[in-house]
Amino acid sequence: MKKIAFYTLGCKLNFSETSTLARILEQKGYERVEFNQKPDIFIINTCSVTDNADKKCRKIVREAQHINPDGYVAIVGCYAQLKPTEIATIPGVDAVLGASEKFRLAELLGDFVKEPSGKTAVYNSPIEEAVDYHASYSLNDRTRTFLKVQDGCDYPCAYCTIPLARGNSRSDTIANVVRAAREIAARNVKEIVLTGVNIGDFGQQPKTGLDLQPKETFLQLIQALDEVEGIERFRISSIEPNLLTDDIIAFVARSKRFVPHFHVPLQSGSNAVLALMRRRYKRELYAERVAKIKELMPHACIGVDVIVGHPGETDEAFLETFHFLNELPVSYLHVFTYSERPNTHALNLKPVVNPSKRADRSKMLHSLSDKKRRFFYEQQVGREASVLFEEDVENGQMLGFTENYVRVTATYDPLLINETKHVLLTGLNSAGLMEVTESISEPAVLHLH
Repeated sequence: MKKIAFYTLGCKLNFSETSTLARILEQKGYERVEFNQKPDIFIINTCSVTDNADKKCRKIVREAQHINPDGYVAIVGCYAQLKPTEIATIPGVDAVLGASEKFRLAELLGDFVKEPSGKTAVYNSPIEEAVDYHASYSLNDRTRTFLKVQDGCDYPCAYCTIPLARGNSRSDTIANVVRAAREIAARNVKEIVLTGVNIGDFGQQPKTGLDLQPKETFLQLIQALDEVEGIERFRISSIEPNLLTDDIIAFVARSKRFVPHFHVPLQSGSNAVLALMRRRYKRELYAERVAKIKELMPHACIGVDVIVGHPGETDEAFLETFHFLNELPVSYLHVFTYSERPNTHALNLKPVVNPSKRADRSKMLHSLSDKKRRFFYEQQVGREASVLFEEDVENGQMLGFTENYVRVTATYDPLLINETKHVLLTGLNSAGLMEVTESISEPAVLHLH
């Protein structure tokens, strides 16, 4: 029995797909092991959102060679679709599989035997051929499960390579997603995170030529999932502000299982820069979405993606973004420093922001994020909450998240792993984590909506 190991770079979507690939190969008789346990086969699922992700791929390949010089190394994922020829020149890489081929790796690579010539096998169809939808969800990687509901993207954002790496938007069906959620519930998973490239665009079906069914919507999807027994929490990973409707917000506010946590990409607080980025909204719409969430769910957690240093972002435009975010009642920021990506429209834009200025702006927003998160946490002190505890243990303390995404710490107790505990949030420790004590209140009163 050959041993196989997986390494995932990038997003929650990649984690869901890696886990599915692992189950496919386990069913074919391969034994899944940890990366450092000298596997016979290494599968590296890559990201290519930033240059740093590309460099990480190369580093992981070198590490695989160090662990087992005779091991078979296959690269899949976004980087593999975008730069197959470049990857094929990396010493130690035996195969590269693009977006249309990664779920066929067992079929295409057979017994994972190296070519006697040392040549790298490359399977990479044009991205236009990536029209099939492959259902995926993660298991056993962590307490919560990432459930893929959508893939690809039709948005032409100036800085982004994802449409080139994953193809057009396409989705699973509601029936299939509900079936998968029930399978996950049967494995005693308590929380599911819905993931995809652009999940608010849910409903686009693969182009089969037989588009006879009425289009399903993301609202219909979450309404159906809210009825799935056995799952305590559903969390929406990220949703575009122009697709986050009043109806979706209102439903989450009154739902049984969807938690009050939204991650809504902004990218810039300057309308001029948003136009350069080819985003589909203005900052006024974004502010409206945040206000609506807070109106219906005052204690909701709101996360924000923001890019600094995009071409055309002047000092004045950056300060617009800083002040806009400073005034919004959001909870934390995910800050990305713009990096040039081949075949994107942003390469044609001027002026280019120099790297040192990009770094300075990133530092400012990271500092703002720390302040936002601490203020949000401080607002929760004295509240009762429901915490799902995870397997992460640090210095005798275990970690977990409340429904509204406050990270808490408590004395380690193995009985609490993957259990929901009703607690009182008592205060922040020196690391900025929320400390808790056990609550005696009835669970029914603890819903944070």
